[in-house]
Amino acid sequence: MSYAHFRGPGDPDETYRQPPGQAVAGAAIGILVLDLWYPLLPGNVANACTYPYPVMYKVLRGTSIPMIHAGDPSLLDHILDGANELIRQGARAIVGACGYFANYQQAAAEALSVPVFLSSMLQVPLIQQSLAPAQSVGILCAKESALTETTLRQCGIADFARIKIVGAQDIEDFRGILECTGEFNSRRLGEELCDLAAAFVDRHPEIGALLLECSDMPPYAHMIQHRIRRPVFDFISMIDWIQRAVVRRSFEGFI
Repeated sequence: MSYAHFRGPGDPDETYRQPPGQAVAGAAIGILVLDLWYPLLPGNVANACTYPYPVMYKVLRGTSIPMIHAGDPSLLDHILDGANELIRQGARAIVGACGYFANYQQAAAEALSVPVFLSSMLQVPLIQQSLAPAQSVGILCAKESALTETTLRQCGIADFARIKIVGAQDIEDFRGILECTGEFNSRRLGEELCDLAAAFVDRHPEIGALLLECSDMPPYAHMIQHRIRRPVFDFISMIDWIQRAVVRRSFEGFI
């Protein structure tokens, strides 16, 4: 079994072997998904149309948003079992489809055999290093009260003075997501997220970049960026980066 990108029959010249138990192939990113009910738009981590490359999903049956917001310890077994199934099917990296999977980042990274990126907030320390010392990273999250220092530390965030946080929990259409009602108005939600982000950076002009914690927010990232005129990071910026690391392709061109 080759770890490199396969360009075609006969290249490279080696024998390929499939690991026992692997029944599918061709997807390097394995994504853990909570057992939720609402529309998953293109751009959402849980919508495969989001990516220009294949991904694999594992739904963690019996899990819920309240469980992950609370850091329920029983969720760790679901995460490890689901991740190991994805690894058996060829995943080279594991991602979580909710920023609050951060509550289990360190335990999962310690237990699993491939790199683990459970939360979009793992990008925050890197973003902080890119900004001037007087600037902060703004985090737009699903539920502000659930984003504790303990959760942030799981992502390697230590410089709390240089982060600002605002939650979307009071947006009417976002409650359709938090409460799993099965529906929401996407246009209204996009407009309300843009308004929330704009008011956030108006209150904190020192914000040099915005991080969208929630896996449901990337469909609106381009709208938010147009409104606030700052870099916007999210799950998709992280997953694209991971994919490029675990599936390297040769360069083509001329000199």
